Amino acid sequence: MRGGAVSDLLFLHECTTREVAQLRDVAEALGLSVQAASHTYRGLARRGLVQVIAGRYRPTVAGVDFLHGRLRGLEADLAQRLDRLHIVATTRALARSALLPGEAVSLSLEDGLLTARRGAQGPSRGIARTAARAGALVDIERLEGIVPLRPGTVEFLSVREGDLTDRETVRALTVALARRAETLLAAHGLEAFHLVRTAAPSRPVARFGIAAAVEEAARVGVGSTVVLLDRDAPHLLAQFEPAGGLPVKLTTLSRRPRRSRVP
Repeated sequence: MRGGAVSDLLFLHECTTREVAQLRDVAEALGLSVQAASHTYRGLARRGLVQVIAGRYRPTVAGVDFLHGRLRGLEADLAQRLDRLHIVATTRALARSALLPGEAVSLSLEDGLLTARRGAQGPSRGIARTAARAGALVDIERLEGIVPLRPGTVEFLSVREGDLTDRETVRALTVALARRAETLLAAHGLEAFHLVRTAAPSRPVARFGIAAAVEEAARVGVGSTVVLLDRDAPHLLAQFEPAGGLPVKLTTLSRRPRRSRVP
């Protein structure tokens, strides 16, 4: 909608539904200065949408048609937007402590999961609708506030292709992944996957749809570690340029320097 269109519609609505004898009356009703109301009137008059008849500001026939058409369009547009706007009145969360029906809880995201704890001190709160033991799902109602969310960091852990067969690379990666035990782990490509499997055989590893998986995890506060070869880094990093606001960093796997042999 062009600038001033809202003022035009509101001005016409006032003139259609009220007896307007002075621009000051319209200005006060719309929260405008008299000068702004006068400017709106002159613009509408030039377009043949409003006129002064017997000392009253009145819409013309074209003005009434214009008002009705624009309001119907706004009504349809508003209905479409409201259909896409989901207002959450109740939700389901993972109980971190035993809860009783009617008990106040605080809500937070932990490891990407909405969790409920006894007490109402947090920025997001609600009331347990049902009883639940710790670790069970619980229905929460009467929601208040917003669950705080800090996006998770997507870290690309780059390995030099020439270091793949070096035992020190496996040791270094084992140490690096142990320090990143709370992150989603992914491997890009056959060589990286084999290296991760060797360094951390018990960790689940994402292999497919990596960009979508780590982006989704980051948006619910879960960090990711993506192991890849240095040659693949530019291509994979380029997929995250449109992600918008997600923390992304590239780290090179740190290895111990090789000891030189003494002759």
